Amino acid sequence: MHRLTQLLATFTLAAASLSAFAQAPQPPEVAARSFLVMDVTSGQILAGKDIDDAVEPASLTKLMTAYLVFDALRARKITLDQTFPVSERAWKTPGSRMFIDPKMQVPVDDLIKGMIVQSGNDATVALAEGVAGSVERFVELMNDQAKAMGLKNTTFRNPEGLTEPGHTTTARDLAMLSARLITDFPEEAKYYSIQKYRYPGTPASNDTNRNTLLFRDPTVDGLKTGHTKAAGYCLVATARRDFPNLKGRRVLSVLLGADSESARVNESQKLLNWGYTAWEDIQLFDAGQAAATPRVWKGQGPTLPLGSEHAIVVTVPSGAAARVKTEVVRPEPLVAPFKKGQAVATLKVTLDEQQLVEVPLIALENMPEAGLLGRAWDAIRLWIQ
Repeated sequence: MHRLTQLLATFTLAAASLSAFAQAPQPPEVAARSFLVMDVTSGQILAGKDIDDAVEPASLTKLMTAYLVFDALRARKITLDQTFPVSERAWKTPGSRMFIDPKMQVPVDDLIKGMIVQSGNDATVALAEGVAGSVERFVELMNDQAKAMGLKNTTFRNPEGLTEPGHTTTARDLAMLSARLITDFPEEAKYYSIQKYRYPGTPASNDTNRNTLLFRDPTVDGLKTGHTKAAGYCLVATARRDFPNLKGRRVLSVLLGADSESARVNESQKLLNWGYTAWEDIQLFDAGQAAATPRVWKGQGPTLPLGSEHAIVVTVPSGAAARVKTEVVRPEPLVAPFKKGQAVATLKVTLDEQQLVEVPLIALENMPEAGLLGRAWDAIRLWIQ
């Protein structure tokens, strides 16, 4: 299971119950149909409203399209300098455009920029056809990937986000998808920070990224806007800020159903700032650092270091770090053998006696069985205990 999927599955305090903390920061008033704030560094949902309600994603659909394109690039099924034709279908797709036409052969790199910066539906359909052979096959891949990610309330009907019956998602699923895109494809995600782009020969007036937070806040580096009459004005935004105790802390906001372009930007900025000021991240253990080193029986060594492949970070209300406590829960006794990477125990993290998260702890090294005499000796010692 992917780390972010695992974290979201194990958090006992989902957005709806974070207010159970007596000192939990309350989110600001937000003028939108639904919203969500996530700390991507910890994987923790900080607040939300109607985060599991079905909504139309509009051009936020293109987040999944981009994920599959980036995956095809990584698998070397396509290359950035490869050119794709522009079909009649792509050319005639209504809505926002890159302004390409069937006379063109367009490099994948430009199509990605056209899809992300200009939100071009024509570029999006051209990419879908180029990657999967047809839009219909690409949509199947989108839904397969949604299922693999654990997006339980998402169904795609097209790659660009035009209104279509059954084409729906939720704020929670969009947050998960966006966080996966950022963490799985950190280099490719830099496309989302491009402020201006247009393909040669296309209108200069169509060169500006619709995510105007990129021009307002230098810490914002993505992600995507969306708008249809049914969906309203939507924005998934993310920022990366450095703090003395933790570099590169990333917060993400999902805002759905605002009344105007300015409202979606202002409300998203409000949510990002609240996520940073009302909450702080605490790194409990580095990646590969032992969180516990318990006694092992019948093994070739006396102890087994337990930890995580990733840094263990939790998000708590600002000023509450000193009240965080940890407890390692594991079987007793631990009897070899153990393989490196094997899940062995659980780290429980609490704040004010309320559980924040459970993190699986794995064996950080192999622990083979001892020889016959060693196993026999430990068996006697265990029997005496």
